[in-house]
Amino acid sequence: MKVRIHGQILELCQGDITHQEVDAVVNAANCSLAGGGGVDGAIHRRGGPDIMRETDEKYPDGCPTGSAVISGAGNLPARHVIHAVAPVWSGGARGEAALLAGAYARCLELAVENGCSSIAFPSLGTGAYRYPLDQAARIALSTAIDFLNTRGRPELVRFVLFDAGAYGAFAAALEELSGNTPK
Repeated sequence: MKVRIHGQILELCQGDITHQEVDAVVNAANCSLAGGGGVDGAIHRRGGPDIMRETDEKYPDGCPTGSAVISGAGNLPARHVIHAVAPVWSGGARGEAALLAGAYARCLELAVENGCSSIAFPSLGTGAYRYPLDQAARIALSTAIDFLNTRGRPELVRFVLFDAGAYGAFAAALEELSGNTPK
């Protein structure tokens, strides 16, 4: 599923983010950038130890929740990995929506700042951090749409959803939001 926003493409696909041939893939990282399970574990396993070495060296204090940092991509087909830290879901009254939107926006800013014309996102915060998938999908997509409407870059924003449930939630949110989006 894809929509055009001022000539840029926002698309959804189901698959494995570690196989995406884009300029930057986004990693669902933790604050310490210490590696973990899920998307983070998959990226570090496929990308190899160079990614961890670089983040340890460049970001010894980690990354705050709601933000992101960038590194090389090691053995991945991408050029960069953008490590984003989503909030842990605590019921929604602790600024989780703003933090999640901030993480997505910072990833897009880093992509533009580093000359990336394409970026692939997973669904941030919806695994171990328990962010409700339908809410997270709306935040992710509305942040990307707003960014593309304002900045007109990158050329391709892809959301790579691991399973049918995540794809369905993102597809429903995109249908809802794209009514206001230039095609």
